[in-house]
Amino acid sequence: MTPVSRRRHWVIGDVHGCAESLAELLRHLPGDDRLIFCGDVINRGPGIAATMERIWDLVERDRAVWLRGNHEQDLIDALQAGGELAERHLAGCDTFRHLGEQHCRAWLGRLERLPLAYWGDGWVATHAGFDPTTWQPDLRVRMGFWQHYDGRFGEVVIGHTPGPHVRHLQHIVMVDTGACYGGSLSAYCPETGLDISVPGLRPEAGGPLPGLSRLALSGR
Repeated sequence: MTPVSRRRHWVIGDVHGCAESLAELLRHLPGDDRLIFCGDVINRGPGIAATMERIWDLVERDRAVWLRGNHEQDLIDALQAGGELAERHLAGCDTFRHLGEQHCRAWLGRLERLPLAYWGDGWVATHAGFDPTTWQPDLRVRMGFWQHYDGRFGEVVIGHTPGPHVRHLQHIVMVDTGACYGGSLSAYCPETGLDISVPGLRPEAGGPLPGLSRLALSGR
């Protein structure tokens, strides 16, 4: 379990290679507060390498924690496995195409060390939630966690499912606001309940954010 820090924290939703949005968001966050990146730092956006380097620099300076998301896990699995199936997955992986095999393999050791959760004082951040049968972190869970979480860990702050704003669902806070889809990049402070958002990518042809459900959109 990660030791609790006395600093305030900002949990940041899925960056997905939106380097310019990340730089803008960092300009709005207090320099002494700690940053918790909720996973899915990689893939999709145009600035994947710059995003990874920027966040890893923050990690090395003890300013940030980078949690593992399902996109990081998929890349780890493919790089570790090898073989034809892994090669097909890597061929469709934005990070692999942007960085190349040598650079991705240089990152593998770092990605393997990414934690699954960060435990604060009365709250926890993780990528998607907890498996309601084992209550272990699950990088892909959605509805099962949303429907069955009973508050046992306090407030849980998650990314994974994009929506139009930071959403509150009982004891769950959803901070993925679809930066790579033309939404925004958001950060949420569990100590104060405040959130900050900056514009994400602005694609020429926008559309509804994927993965939304009526439940995910509910909030206050």
